[in-house]
Amino acid sequence: MPVLRSIRKQLIRSQSLAGMRIAACLHATTETANLMITLRDGGASPILCPVSEESLQKDVAAALEADYGIPVVSPAEALERDPQLLIDSGAQLAEVWKNRPGAAVVGSTESNATGVARLKTMAKAGTLRYPVIAVNDAMTKHLFDNRYGTGQSTMDGILRATNILLAGMNVVVAGYGWCGRGVASRARGMGANVIVCEVDPIKALEALMDGYRVMSMNDAAATGDVFVTVTGNRAVIHRDHFDKLKNGAILCNSGHFNVEIDLEALSRVSSGKKQTREFVEEYSMRDGRKIYVLGEGRLINLSSADGHPAAVMDMSFANQALSVEYLVKSHSTLDKKVYAVPDQLDRQVARLKLEAMGIIIDRLSVEQENYLSGWSEEA
Repeated sequence: MPVLRSIRKQLIRSQSLAGMRIAACLHATTETANLMITLRDGGASPILCPVSEESLQKDVAAALEADYGIPVVSPAEALERDPQLLIDSGAQLAEVWKNRPGAAVVGSTESNATGVARLKTMAKAGTLRYPVIAVNDAMTKHLFDNRYGTGQSTMDGILRATNILLAGMNVVVAGYGWCGRGVASRARGMGANVIVCEVDPIKALEALMDGYRVMSMNDAAATGDVFVTVTGNRAVIHRDHFDKLKNGAILCNSGHFNVEIDLEALSRVSSGKKQTREFVEEYSMRDGRKIYVLGEGRLINLSSADGHPAAVMDMSFANQALSVEYLVKSHSTLDKKVYAVPDQLDRQVARLKLEAMGIIIDRLSVEQENYLSGWSEEA
């Protein structure tokens, strides 16, 4: 993670995070450990609370506590330690924190699209109690982490869980945000026939123009072989769809918590279930069909695989570290609302990533800058 390593060196020199108590609600992976160590070396006292059980790498948590003195605790316990700054995912810490009177949080970052939407709703309602930097919306986050990271790791999780051949299969992708774009692209690259389901007409049109079939989930349910939900919403595949699924249909989620597939409804309409592989549960339908759910409907790229590659998380966590430093320096001048990552920080991450890859790009000459900034100069 060369970009984060470069920022770590800057923070060690500046000690700009000195004395800050930071609670981070993130997936407890090796990549996250590097972010936590970076914050610690910048002078902060970080605490990690894992987003979910399936993303908790116990050896990583043990090493953080034993070798680096960084506690790994539950979200509730993290908040009991009165952090001054939050690194949130899905607004989980924000939901708990809003009910704590007199809390001294000065700011937060948010790494999840669903969390950004929730925090904007809170800001609009006047219930957001601190400024938030939407790290998820940084160009060097969603263009790469969401698209390439989710795309590749989702395929990895599906294949590890099932060992199926995707070539020639109908893969249904529910949601065509950046995560959905990545999943659709990687599925097509492996020879699948990709179908996209969307509720946003602009994204649906984009998927169509990108060469995918676009249809409603009601229609796709009868056509698909593998279904991947990446919407950030609940009950995307629900009771009505289960009646239409093919025998042998495979369902998995890579977008949110285990609510995108209505598993309670599936349990009610099936006659029973059993585990057929480590991450595969077979639901027996009353008409004899079998439906398979991967990873109990949890994030498949984490439940049966290793999540995003470190090369992708390098940029995402570089954004986190720089945004934390920005909040420490600027929180007193910010209102209680959701802000974009400052453009100069986003570009700094991109520039450092290119340098780490040994890539040199062009620079504008003074004449070119003058031409682009003026309107009276002749072409």
